[in-house]
Formats: sequence, C-alpha cells, structure tokens
Amino acid sequence: MLQKTRGIVLRFTRFKETSIIVTIFTEAFGTHAYIVNNVHSNKSTAKLALFQPLTLLDLVVYHRPNQQIARIKELKCLYAFQSFSTDVKKSSIALFLSEILNKSLKEESHPEALFEFLQNSFITFDHLSTGVENFHLIFLLKLSRYLGFGANRSDEVLIDSLAHNTDNEGITVLLEADYTTPLNLSYTQRRQVLDALIQFYASHLDSFGEVRSLEVVRELLAK
Repeated sequence: MLQKTRGIVLRFTRFKETSIIVTIFTEAFGTHAYIVNNVHSNKSTAKLALFQPLTLLDLVVYHRPNQQIARIKELKCLYAFQSFSTDVKKSSIALFLSEILNKSLKEESHPEALFEFLQNSFITFDHLSTGVENFHLIFLLKLSRYLGFGANRSDEVLIDSLAHNTDNEGITVLLEADYTTPLNLSYTQRRQVLDALIQFYASHLDSFGEVRSLEVVRELLAK
C-alpha cells in the first residue's frame, strides 16, 4: 500500500553491488528500513547524496505492517542544509548526533511529534550563527524527553559516579535554555555536561555502547 510520509535519514549500508539499505526515521511509521536498487546508476533518480545521515526527505513508500524492509516509490529532498558541509564544527556535531539517533531511535509510539522535533531542531541548527557549541547539549536534553526519560532537574541527569565531579549549574542552565538562548558556559562545564549526558543515555538505553564520534566533539568544545 502506498503511503506518503516525511523522514530523516539515520544511516545506510551497501547491499550487493549497486544497492543500499537505508534506515529512515519516518513521521508515519517510526524507524524503518528500505532497500534502494541501482543507487549508483546514472539513470537512477535516487542519488546517494539523498541518503546521507540527517537528510530530510519527502517520501512515497510501499508499506505493509510487520514488513522488515520496504521499498521507496518516490522521494525528494525536503530541506537542503546549507551550513553543514561548510562549517567543520556543525558537521562534526551533526555526525555525533546522527550516531546518537542511531543508538536511540528504536520503537517509538509517537513518531509524528518526534519527527517534528527532529526536523525543527536541525533546521534551526542549520541557521544558527552563535551558540553552535551548545546545540548538541540542549538537543540531547530535549530528545530525552521524547524518548521517555527526560529530566527536569540536574540531579535527575547525574548518576552517582559523576555527581561529585559535574557542575550542576551548567545542566540547570541548559535545561532551561532554547537553541538560540545566549549562554556563557566554560569549556570545563560543557565537557562535564556532555560526559554526564552520555552516561545518562547509556543508563536508560539498552545496548547504547561506545559513541565513536564523542572524542571529536570533546575536542571541538575546547576551541
């Protein structure tokens, strides 16, 4: 059955010689996998650039309940990010957040609200000219609420092993902030909050595992 939906690309893997399997978080169905054939062909309308992580898409898909891998009939870019490819700090943060989303988005019961949040957040990030270094921290706090374990106070974020080494004030400020809120956080505060948030997610999500892009973001926070 054909269905229209919006989606945000999480990842893709190569399948055989000319095909890929792309995982997309959709507004209508949550996280779903789609096979795309002949993606490397010159005649294909589905170019590989459309399946890069965080790409926002308008989709027409074949959908059947309980189908593990479906197909895409039509697609087009919903919004073309302008700054991710030219701003090293933004592109690194985007890579980090795409890894977090891949680890976090599983079986969502309200995908419409979560998709709207993701779309609005990343479009705002694309336009952001100040406070870029704080975006991912605010995003992670906001995302956790959609995932069902969001915190309202700093002590709800901290686990015992970090409670004595983390500045609670930094978390409190970020909990109350929006993406465009001017914030005066030090490198040490941002580093501590980031480490606390990674532990916070790991304590609530099964098989969260190592975040490979974490060290890159830590280095960026120092600049």
